Amino acid sequence: MRLTDYLDKGASLGPAAPCLTMGDRTLSYADVQHLSRRVAAALARSGITPGDTVAVLSGNDPTAFSCVFGISRAGAVWCPINPRNEAAENRDLLDLFDCRCLIFQKAFGPLVDRIREQLPLLTTLVCLDGDEEYAHPFDDWLGTELLEADPVDDLAMIVGTGGTTGRPKGVMLTDRNIETMSALTLMSYPFDGRPVYLALAPLTHAAGVLCFPILTLGGQVVIMPSPDLGQFLAHIDRDRVTHTFLPPTLIYMLLDHADLENTDLGSLQCFWYGAAPISPTRLEEALTRIGPVMAQLFGQSEAPMMIATMAPKDHFHEDGSVATARLRSAGRPSPLVTVAIMDGHGALLPAGERGEVVVRSSLVMRGYYKNPVATQEASAHGWHHTGDIGYLDDDNFLYIVDRAKDMIITGGFNVYSVEVEQALMAYPGIQDCGVIGLPDEKWGERVVAVVQSRADSQIAADELTAFVKARIGSVKTPKEILVWPDLPRSKLGKVLKNEIKQKLLG
Repeated sequence: MRLTDYLDKGASLGPAAPCLTMGDRTLSYADVQHLSRRVAAALARSGITPGDTVAVLSGNDPTAFSCVFGISRAGAVWCPINPRNEAAENRDLLDLFDCRCLIFQKAFGPLVDRIREQLPLLTTLVCLDGDEEYAHPFDDWLGTELLEADPVDDLAMIVGTGGTTGRPKGVMLTDRNIETMSALTLMSYPFDGRPVYLALAPLTHAAGVLCFPILTLGGQVVIMPSPDLGQFLAHIDRDRVTHTFLPPTLIYMLLDHADLENTDLGSLQCFWYGAAPISPTRLEEALTRIGPVMAQLFGQSEAPMMIATMAPKDHFHEDGSVATARLRSAGRPSPLVTVAIMDGHGALLPAGERGEVVVRSSLVMRGYYKNPVATQEASAHGWHHTGDIGYLDDDNFLYIVDRAKDMIITGGFNVYSVEVEQALMAYPGIQDCGVIGLPDEKWGERVVAVVQSRADSQIAADELTAFVKARIGSVKTPKEILVWPDLPRSKLGKVLKNEIKQKLLG
């Protein structure tokens, strides 16, 4: 299936049904289909051919997301650009992925103007909601023609990796990759009736890709332009939202929000979380206060979201009690995914032994765009290498203990930062934390924690040290605990450990 096929399949169930909603504006399935055909025709008229890359730079917006389906109809490749990126980062992504057309919101006009002359391949610029002298106004560019193309290329999208360790790589995701992800979503999680999906997180990432399985069921996507948790709760109540997604950081903030207790959450069937490790303590709180609807997604850009799944029922024992130990898990490998644990020599390890998590599936990317060396490294020994350290238990639940690059070696012992972070997050009053290793003459590396307290809490470092030591032992307990008012975060809310380390090293 192409990306546009998810829209068309949903439209076949009811073309007049609401498809994309933001505020008082709703586009029906027929509206989005018509707009996407006009976008496809305009792209073809602009010289965009199947296989060319078209970028969209926009906040969460129904018209911008409708363009994704037009790009697919034209046989082109969608390149989502995070609107929170800096200008230089956007320039690098547009250059790296050979983008020939950029569709953008007027709010990003100054940014586009600064970088456009540095991108000779970028021949078509289209402004969605305003006039820029160097860009086509969207309505004028659209024209009245309609196009339904038969693409000759199965590449659906190119996604930029985080780039925190150097120049970002372009993950090539095919129609088959997205189809596998969508099928696994529908197989693994509860869907009862026509879904209503609330998208608060950026549509350039997981929140956007989750729209495809929702649309194939004829569901409605309610789009939020900004991350306002009060409005998020109001939408769940008012729109009878059935499915939504938040990263752990926003879930912690939601649990602390004053409106949570007074919101009717009874419509929720599935509240997805993912993109970063979650505190088991706060997850158990969410199961009580939000309800037995929490559901984990585990994946990465190279194998989107569905390497392992933990459905709502997996959070509980058969007698209905919370499966507390299992809350540290990423779930079981998805039905169409083979997961194994590999040592540094390419040998597969038995249950309980720690090594790198490797994957085989049609979920896995085609490769990195114009980067055969990185592609070969990621697919060594015939498996996709995730870069995560983990293990499988006897019940085939996958546990991620750390990113390989974040493991700390202190006094000859391996210390996994995620394990230390989970112990810290169990302490009352901690909002979030990051654990790193710093050079140490005696230990090689010493474990250092930086914590952020909740608004109404104060943290005593000596009490916190004793608390963590009692849970995980002295070797893993941070030698130093620092309390910061805020932690550096990525555009998706992840704590940036490399920035913490750089700041502490001076």
